Amino acid sequence: MIEAVLFDFDGTLIDTNDLIFKSYEVAFQAVFNRKIEMDEILSLYGKPLYPSLMKYGEEGERLYQIYREFNATHHDELAKPFLGVLEGVNKLSQKGYKLGIVTSKRPPLVKRGLEILGLSDMFDVIVTPEDTKETKPHPEPILFGCKKLEVLPQNAIYVGDSVFDLEAGQAAGTKLCAVKYSVTPKEALLKFNPDYFVESIEELAFNLGERLCH
Repeated sequence: MIEAVLFDFDGTLIDTNDLIFKSYEVAFQAVFNRKIEMDEILSLYGKPLYPSLMKYGEEGERLYQIYREFNATHHDELAKPFLGVLEGVNKLSQKGYKLGIVTSKRPPLVKRGLEILGLSDMFDVIVTPEDTKETKPHPEPILFGCKKLEVLPQNAIYVGDSVFDLEAGQAAGTKLCAVKYSVTPKEALLKFNPDYFVESIEELAFNLGERLCH
């Protein structure tokens, strides 16, 4: 029986795609004086930022600092809710599901994002990179979230928009839900055979029944 719904944050609950793309563009232009192509951005999308940028060698640290500065400065200006998130999360809560977030985003920006969504007090647990040794696509963050919620992984759903989300959820042993509004190609998400593939979080809430035990 499903008892809990865990969410990725960026690209799943909050639309930060423009912010992320622009942050990469500004950083790569400043450091390498070149335009970063969308395929290259998507190869980094959904991964923890710091180790991803460290792969660019000695300039990785500068890339990271410029990215973070731009991202934090313009976060509230460019981030916006996805359609159906507020309604869907509220409906899942009303139905009795435990709710959590498992994200690679840092706590201060998660807090600001939740304020934008109007969901500051809706989640029972929020797992960020500071909480675990490993990061997605390793299953540890999702398993940590399940432990905090006191649910078995097989009794939880992980909702995400990237292959790294689905890989992590699959490795953790949760049910999987992918969102159709992801910038990740549909074919890449369907390779994981998600249990749900939804247009919105509201659709997921509609498809999940009332919990039998609250």
